Amino acid sequence: IISDQHRYDHMGCSGNSVIQTPYLDKFSQEGIHFSEAFCNSPMCMPSRASLLTGLYPNVHGVRSNGMILSEKIPTLTEILVKEGYQTAAIGKLHHQYNVAPWFAGFPSAESFNGWVFDPIGMPVRENFPLPYYGYQEVETCLGHGATLCGHYLDWLENRAPHLAENMRERWKDMGNFFSVFTDHEIPVELYSSAYVAERTIAFLERHANGEYGDKPFYLHCGFPDPHQPVWPPGKYRTMYKQKDMELPPNFHNIENLRDHRYLGQYINVMPGAMLRESTEKETKKFIAYTYGILSLMDYHIGEILNAVNRLGYHHNTITIYTSDHGDLMGEHGMLFKGPSHGMGVFHIPMIWRIPDLQPAKTNALIAQVDYPITILNLLGINRRKRPDMQGIDMTAVLENPTDPSIDPRNSVLIENDEEVGRLYVRLRHLITKDHKLTMYEGHPGYGDLFNRKKDPWELHNLWNEEKYKELRFQMVTQLLQECLSLIHISEPTRPY
Repeated sequence: IISDQHRYDHMGCSGNSVIQTPYLDKFSQEGIHFSEAFCNSPMCMPSRASLLTGLYPNVHGVRSNGMILSEKIPTLTEILVKEGYQTAAIGKLHHQYNVAPWFAGFPSAESFNGWVFDPIGMPVRENFPLPYYGYQEVETCLGHGATLCGHYLDWLENRAPHLAENMRERWKDMGNFFSVFTDHEIPVELYSSAYVAERTIAFLERHANGEYGDKPFYLHCGFPDPHQPVWPPGKYRTMYKQKDMELPPNFHNIENLRDHRYLGQYINVMPGAMLRESTEKETKKFIAYTYGILSLMDYHIGEILNAVNRLGYHHNTITIYTSDHGDLMGEHGMLFKGPSHGMGVFHIPMIWRIPDLQPAKTNALIAQVDYPITILNLLGINRRKRPDMQGIDMTAVLENPTDPSIDPRNSVLIENDEEVGRLYVRLRHLITKDHKLTMYEGHPGYGDLFNRKKDPWELHNLWNEEKYKELRFQMVTQLLQECLSLIHISEPTRPY
C-alpha cells in the first residue's frame, strides 16, 4: 500500500498528537515500524521507479519527473511473474507520464491527454498495454486531488456522470492540477480513495474465490493522496480546525533561505509544484486539509486491512505501507517539494507486517532501494534470478528489529535531479543516524550540514564551522564513496 507525498510525522504512530490515523496506528502495532525510512529521490517518478527496480535513479534512468521508466529495465514484478505469482496494480503507478521536453509524442499509457481528451494513438482504456512493467492487471488512477483520470474516471462516469463531466472540465485548466486547493463536490463514497479501496478488495476477493488457482499474488495498491491539490470531501473538510494547526518551528526561516547561495534562486521557481512560498494562513489551511485527506485515506486503508484479515490472508501475506516522498508542509516557509534540503520531503512512513515476525519499532536506516531485494529474500527467491539490484537486504532487521547490533546501513544516499520546465539542477544528500549533508552542483566548497538530533528543524548549518571541519570531510568522503559504488546495467535506460 503506497500513498503520494505522505510525510513520516503525519501519523499518530509517528508521534503526531493531532492527526487521527487509527488504522495505520493499529497496523504499526502489528508490524515492524521503521522510524528512519527515507526515499532515494524526493520526486514521484524517480522514487517509484526505485521501488519497482531496486536501482538508484541515475541507474534506472528516471532522474526527474517526466522521464519514462524503460520497459527494458528488469522489475520486481517481472521476477515474481516468472516465479508463478499473479501481479496486479490498483490506483496510482506513475511510470509513464511524460513532460516536455522528455519523450514528446511518446504514446504513454499514463498520458492525461490520452485518457481525457484524445485517445487516438494512445494506449488507454481497452488498449492499455498488459503486462505493464510486470503487472498482469492494472486499474489505474492518474492525477491528484479532484483532477483525476484513468480507469477511475470511467468508474466515476458509471456512478455519477455529472461529476465525471465536472472532472473533465477541470482538466481544461491545468491550474486545477497544480493549485494548492481545488474545490469539488465529490462525496466521500465516490472519492478516489474509495475507488482504490474497492478495487483492491475486489482483487483480494477474486483471489480468495479461486479465480487465479493456487497462484500467490503481489498486489500494488496506490493512493493518489495526500498530494496537492487538497480538498477533503464531506466531513473530512472540517475535521481539523485551520486556526489550531501549528506551523513548523522553522516556518519563518525562509528569510534566511533567500540568502542561501544555491536555494535562494529557486524559491517559487515552480510554485504549482515545487518550493512554493506560503503564508501562515495558507499553510494552516493546507495542513488541516492534508490531515483530513489522510484521515479519509486511513479509513480506506483500514477497509483493505480488514479484508486481508476477513479473507484469511493475515497468516500468510506480507503487508507493507509506505509513501514515495514527503512534503515541506511549511518547513522554511514553503510547501510541496523541490530542490532543497528540507527533511520533511525525504522522511517517509514504512511499516512491514510479516507473518510470524514480532511487531516492534526500529530506528535502523532503510531506503526505498532496499525494498525489492528484501521482498525477494523474504520469499526465498534464488539470488541468481535477481537483476543487479542495488539495495541492502533488510531481512535481518525485520527478524530482529530491536537488536542495535543489526544495522546494515550506515547512511542513505538521496539523488535529487530536476530536469523539467526551467529547472536543470543536481543535488546530493547523505543521511546518517546523526547528521545530514547536502551538496549542490556547480558550488564546490559549499553545502549544508546539519545535526539531526540537536537541530531537527535545520536552523544551524555547520558547514563553515571550524570544529566540524573533520566531520564535514568525513561526510563528503562518504557521499563520494556512495556515488562511486553505484553499478550500471547494460540495457539502455530510456526508450528512445
